[in-house]
Amino acid sequence: MSLQAYQTATTRSENPRATEYRLFAQVTRALMAAREKADDIKVRADALDWNRRVWSTLALDCSDDNNGLPEALRAGIISLSLFVSKHSSAVLRSGADIDTLIEINRMIMQGLEAQAQLAKEPVAAHG
Repeated sequence: MSLQAYQTATTRSENPRATEYRLFAQVTRALMAAREKADDIKVRADALDWNRRVWSTLALDCSDDNNGLPEALRAGIISLSLFVSKHSSAVLRSGADIDTLIEINRMIMQGLEAQAQLAKEPVAAHG
């Protein structure tokens, strides 16, 4: 099976939460690499830009009235997106701590992982 066919099959069969988890894992690894290469401004800027774009996309999706998430969760994601954008600028401009962004992403990943686990568990019969 070719790599492209495998990726297509994975995309079709993967739970949306698993896809989101995988994306957050990739961007978080990029942020961690940027932390390790603090003197490489290109690596840092690229990782911060990618993370900011992920969060901006989430905020845009959450601002859509057709989004099925609860309103409070959507508002929280939008607020986090605004914080991520401002903090990313602070990391680049004034050397603010990139670990804050890494921790936010890790918390999101933990929530996504918990949701994925709940989706796999059979629902217990009541009664």
